[in-house]
Amino acid sequence: MLDPAQLAALAAVHRRGSFELAAAELHVTPSAVSQRIKALEEGTGALLIRRGAPCQATETGLRLICHHDEIALRERTLAQDLGLSRGPATLRIAVNADSLATWVIPALAATEGLLFDLVIDDQDVSQDWLRRGEVVAAITAHPGPLQGCDTLPLGSLRYRATASPAYLERWFPQGVIAKAMGEAPTLTFSDKDRLQTRWAAERVKGLSRPLLPTHRMASSQAFVDACLAGLGWGMNPEPLVAPHLATGKLVELIPDTPLDVALHWQFTRLAAPALAPVTKALSATARRSLVPA
Repeated sequence: MLDPAQLAALAAVHRRGSFELAAAELHVTPSAVSQRIKALEEGTGALLIRRGAPCQATETGLRLICHHDEIALRERTLAQDLGLSRGPATLRIAVNADSLATWVIPALAATEGLLFDLVIDDQDVSQDWLRRGEVVAAITAHPGPLQGCDTLPLGSLRYRATASPAYLERWFPQGVIAKAMGEAPTLTFSDKDRLQTRWAAERVKGLSRPLLPTHRMASSQAFVDACLAGLGWGMNPEPLVAPHLATGKLVELIPDTPLDVALHWQFTRLAAPALAPVTKALSATARRSLVPA
């Protein structure tokens, strides 16, 4: 039988990155956290935490953390069913930044009695967090299947390739052609972001594998602000730029050429009952906010 306090210590060290921060979260001393981790490692016969800055769980450690999360959620669901008083459960979810900036927050706000620990990562890789057992659910571009998980299609987040009129006049005086696209600065969220190159490859002749000069900025709102300021062009979620397109402060590089990114809600089957309110809220909000698949 695994000790819940030891599992909680393991999860806290991995997620907070140090024994000291884990101790503060658990309201114990760093020495107590260290003793719990040591006892758990001795009991399992495996290294569970790689000490460093930050401390990180091993593959075996991640499996135990996933077990801890699922058991904690199931215990809370049972306590609710029995009418027992329990504190709010914390759900660790992977979500892409653009969804968070456009439609996810209202869905999370529609649930009660839950706390959220959000991992922000690109929709193309958010499934990896679920596969590693570091989250119990993820909003992802991958439909699956993923072992031990269920998938619910949400719809598509629509993107527009946008820039300021002055930017378009400066960099694309002869239209959006391959030569100009290879020189005009674009915006990239991170090295995982492929939306700009994907749109350019599909829409601009002669750019089957484009190499675009780019600014990097990991912020959905900064993308919009940078486009308004003429710093570059970028793929912006339609809900964020619709007002600016309506007033002419932003324009599409090529009119009426959206890029729709299909999104899915994936979650572990063991956590499904505890996640039910979130699943319901996300589904309802997605129907109102996203483009139907």
